[in-house]
Amino acid sequence: MFTKILIANRGEIACRVIATARRMGIRTVAVYSDADTTSKHTELADEAVHIGPAAVSESYLRGEVIIAAALRTGAEAIHPGYGFLSENPDFVEAVEAAGLVFIGPKAQSIRAMGLKDAAKRLMVDAGVPVVPGYHGESQDPAFLAAEAENIGYPVMIKARAGGGGKGMRLVEDPAGFAQALESAQREARSSFGDPACLIEKYVTQPRHIEIQVFGDSQGNVIHLFERDCSLQRRHQKVIEEAPAPGMPEAVRAAMGRAAVEAAKAIGYQGAGTIEFIVDGTGTPREDGFWFMEMNTRLQVEHPVSEAITGLDFVELQLRIAAGEPLPLRQDQLRIDGWAFEARVYAEDVPKGFLPATGTLAHLSFPDSVTFAQGAVRIDSGVRQGDTITPWYDPMIAKVIVHGPTRTEALQLLSATLGGCRVAGSATNLEFLGALSRHAGFARGEVDTGLIARDLAALTARPEMSAEIPALAALAALRLLQAPGMSDPWDQLTGWRIWSQATDHVALETGGARLDLCVTHLGGGAYRITFGEVSCNLKVLRCEGTRVRLEMDGRHFSADVMARAGWITVFCNGFAHEFATVDPLNAALGDQSSGDCVFAPMPGLVTAVRTVAGARVSKGEALMVLEAMKMEHVLTAPRDGIVAEVLVTGQDQVTDGTLLLRMQEAGDKDGHV
Repeated sequence: MFTKILIANRGEIACRVIATARRMGIRTVAVYSDADTTSKHTELADEAVHIGPAAVSESYLRGEVIIAAALRTGAEAIHPGYGFLSENPDFVEAVEAAGLVFIGPKAQSIRAMGLKDAAKRLMVDAGVPVVPGYHGESQDPAFLAAEAENIGYPVMIKARAGGGGKGMRLVEDPAGFAQALESAQREARSSFGDPACLIEKYVTQPRHIEIQVFGDSQGNVIHLFERDCSLQRRHQKVIEEAPAPGMPEAVRAAMGRAAVEAAKAIGYQGAGTIEFIVDGTGTPREDGFWFMEMNTRLQVEHPVSEAITGLDFVELQLRIAAGEPLPLRQDQLRIDGWAFEARVYAEDVPKGFLPATGTLAHLSFPDSVTFAQGAVRIDSGVRQGDTITPWYDPMIAKVIVHGPTRTEALQLLSATLGGCRVAGSATNLEFLGALSRHAGFARGEVDTGLIARDLAALTARPEMSAEIPALAALAALRLLQAPGMSDPWDQLTGWRIWSQATDHVALETGGARLDLCVTHLGGGAYRITFGEVSCNLKVLRCEGTRVRLEMDGRHFSADVMARAGWITVFCNGFAHEFATVDPLNAALGDQSSGDCVFAPMPGLVTAVRTVAGARVSKGEALMVLEAMKMEHVLTAPRDGIVAEVLVTGQDQVTDGTLLLRMQEAGDKDGHV
């Protein structure tokens, strides 16, 4: 076994590998960019080596620098994690040429599965069913459009070197094909350096079910059952589970055999995943699944399979890379219970799930284990005070739960998500909570279109109850403290000799201003009024950010986090943000305008589709912004004429940058 390994990655997966290595007595070396100098993974590792600037092309994708760091520190092997260089066969060969061990498959196996078109031809030869489509070399737009017609709409355009939902476009009819192909090719070139795409028939109600496989250097291959990853948004997984709901044992066995044959066909070693598209119109059938692609690495969602098998997949990777045989045969494996994983991201759900940034002013989770098996497991590569930057994937944590049945595990997932507290950045926590409570999902009725069909309901917020702004007002006035002695001199504020004290505070939330009046009733009780609303709150207990209160004879708890200029109230699974208004400042009007287009996030302008003087219609695509390797189309805010375009293609912009200005409606021809 190795005595020291280098981890060629960052964030959560680097921390994950470090945890298993430490349990096995293996020393670890981390690598870090300028943006990760004080990151969690650099502090957990035994050693850490700087490898370059924040941009991945200048740091985490520089294989020669990473190999040099491994040699300099005496590491014997390199674990690639997932993403970055994990599926780069040239890097694998360079690692081996340097006399090091790559903890993963051989370069030829990665190459065999690295291009979707070639992989599918290989699977046909191996007898594995594949989705009908065009997997050839031609990239002529007219030829591909004709192939799409022959296949029959709807079709899916896929980057052949793709992964993670990048370079994928669903096309419903011929009219949208050309623009979708151009967009997919551009995103594929940016993400993978390869713009080539393939065309496949789109299964109208698909399920995404994948089989976990492991192979060793002795030629043994096993599968560790399936994961259902059908809950997706824009082709990116949101909640995964193992096993798949409604899976007949015969179909599970058939998919497992197909996955093992696929892995054997390329002499696979290490951890890998065979992804299948499954007909979701009814119970899965033995003739209703088709090979989609193989991920020749550890998957983000691997903890759900660890939970139901009781195995540590990183330990298996390390042992296989060290030359040890698989410790179990297929007939020794069993499914134990049910597991779910939800990915908590820094993203702005109301803005269409745009990646968000910010400093994690508050970060806390329910009682759980980390990078180990348990009923509640929360894996995270960040800590309170860390910053979510635009340079890397904005994942905050993975919430994993394991229970004896699907119903119990799903209830545990919902409760755990409701107990997660994040302030300082927008997150998808409320969306995940709504998804975990979705009635169809609870019944096991899952397919890749579920989120899109029910998006409005999943992203709706209930009307804010009176106690939420009341609590924010108390926090802003620093009144959230347990009642003290009856002696008035024990009170820090609010005591008057002749009357009840009254305080005033102004807060902003959701674009609206609230002017609140707080009357001190004594003994930790207050009357809070704003507009036509009035309520009485009594503070019963305060412990850190946790507050226990009484309102109208009802006791309830909330978490309240105050930071400079902001108050966050966590209650009933929702986070409510309030900005404190300085009464000495002039009232701020609405600074937004239908005449301007601003960058909704930091990113790279990859395409500008208009010019000054152009007449445009509301909703018309004006430019494309790339952030987190995903494309976001920015559209015209109204009908009118473009007055000025302030950026060009390949400009890097920050959140809030003015990109384009329309002629004012009063200008000549300024409004259609």
